[in-house]
Amino acid sequence: MNSTPLAIRIAIWLWLIAALYAGNASLLQRLPMPAVQGVLFALTAICLLLYFKTRRVRLWADSLDIRAIALLHVTRFVGFYFLLLYRRGELPYAFAVPGGWGDIIVATLALPVCLLPMADGTRRRALTIWNVIGFVDIMAVVISAGRLGWQGDPQMRALTYLPLSLLPTFLVPLIISTHWIIFLRLRRESVPT
Repeated sequence: MNSTPLAIRIAIWLWLIAALYAGNASLLQRLPMPAVQGVLFALTAICLLLYFKTRRVRLWADSLDIRAIALLHVTRFVGFYFLLLYRRGELPYAFAVPGGWGDIIVATLALPVCLLPMADGTRRRALTIWNVIGFVDIMAVVISAGRLGWQGDPQMRALTYLPLSLLPTFLVPLIISTHWIIFLRLRRESVPT
């Protein structure tokens, strides 16, 4: 079993602590709503830049079982919370319901794709299909949040305080980045040697 290098563990923990601090200190609430999308894309870009430009990060990420990376996406069961907040009138329908159900479906599909016994080729195909569905879903959620933020929907402010502030400042950048890493790994692994 591969262990995570100490420097990478420390960086992930510091990032999570910074995201918690930003949410607790209401830092995102001070930004105009579209800027929250900018934070999300900047953090995603940093993750991908580290993967592409830092050999140690790339070697570590590439050494992980691809199923473990995909299982990170069970965190997308947060979709149930979106639906609850919509029912309470705290998130708009256009964001919470499509995004919530999409995330629930992606999280649910990750379980059999990663945990059921399958031949290697079948698992690669299943992971590819799941990854496309998951990537399209997360991008639709991000675009929806951005659109509603630009329109000034006051309910979207829920993404600027805890616990939902962890989405743009931590979880969604990881989700988008891992989709790209999975795409790249599946492509590399399917090339005959």
